[in-house]
Amino acid sequence: MNTATQKMVEQTIESIVQITNPYGSGSGFVINNLIITNSHVVSGLKEVLISTKTLSKTLASVIYDDPAFDLAFIRSPIPIECKNPLLLSEIPVQDGDGVIAIGHPYGLNYSTTEGIVSKASRLQGEVEYIQFDAAINPGNSGGPLLNESAEVIGVNTFIIQNSNNLGFALPAYTLKEALEQFHALKTEDVIRCGSCKNLIVEATIQNDYCPKCGSKLEVAKRRREGYKPSGIVALIEKILGTLKVNVTLARRSQRSWRFEMGSARIDINYYDNGIIIADSALCRIPQENIEALYDYLLGENSVLEKLQFSINENTVYLSYIIVDSSLSEAHGTMALHKLFESAPHYQQLLKERFKAPEPKFDEFE
Repeated sequence: MNTATQKMVEQTIESIVQITNPYGSGSGFVINNLIITNSHVVSGLKEVLISTKTLSKTLASVIYDDPAFDLAFIRSPIPIECKNPLLLSEIPVQDGDGVIAIGHPYGLNYSTTEGIVSKASRLQGEVEYIQFDAAINPGNSGGPLLNESAEVIGVNTFIIQNSNNLGFALPAYTLKEALEQFHALKTEDVIRCGSCKNLIVEATIQNDYCPKCGSKLEVAKRRREGYKPSGIVALIEKILGTLKVNVTLARRSQRSWRFEMGSARIDINYYDNGIIIADSALCRIPQENIEALYDYLLGENSVLEKLQFSINENTVYLSYIIVDSSLSEAHGTMALHKLFESAPHYQQLLKERFKAPEPKFDEFE
């Protein structure tokens, strides 16, 4: 990345938003106090989790959902401060223009790629897109496509799988038109009908049908029903709720949760093979006192109930492992409560007694 691009990224990074919900994650960006993203990133939900460089994970409202143009607008309950606010470009995009895409592909926060516009206007179905060759991947969706003046020329929307960097962005002029139509209604909770393309105020919808043309509004149904966990996932979340964990903020996907418990970070993952692992990375292996540390961990494992120590590469974990068919509310509540209490205690003990260094985490996770 050249110096000019690096400077541009530093100027705009405060406006880049990470968006997560139980079905997946994506990117977004701030324009005039609204978060812009794709409709498919919010997955038809009324609420999603957002985070930025300056804002920790927060529940925010999806106030506009437009499957026709794959657009969505999100309102943050806390203003997102941006020293260098992003602006929509007024300059027509030309073939060969340099572009920069910023987003969170595969959860790799604030990844930046450069490229050029391959085709300024490429029709896909009924919608025009900007085709470009900057490498983007799942998770980039909803992020901004910038020109060399750090202005937004498009919303990164989709790629063609197994292609050589074929990316497509919804042009800024389409976004601008949608923003103007939305603001003209002077209300929130608006969706666009995919059939007649009218904007529909959600309160006017009956039985999930468009009041203008009578078409079925699938997004209205999804927003009305929301996310409802079931089976073992529902049981895990019930246990977490009993233990005073904010499940909504902890949820990383339908089968993954992460939260802080005192000084320790807890991860819970439910795998396809039926194994549930709740663990906390306590420390890294020190360069000295290794044998004494191993002896201590083995001794503790011989007396611990429900929990166990393990080492993966150079990190020490305290874990609770169970098969889904054996999980009960009573057993799970007792075991997780013990993990929540024990993890901060052992973390401090290992640090002081064995000079074990702290575990390494992604700065923005």
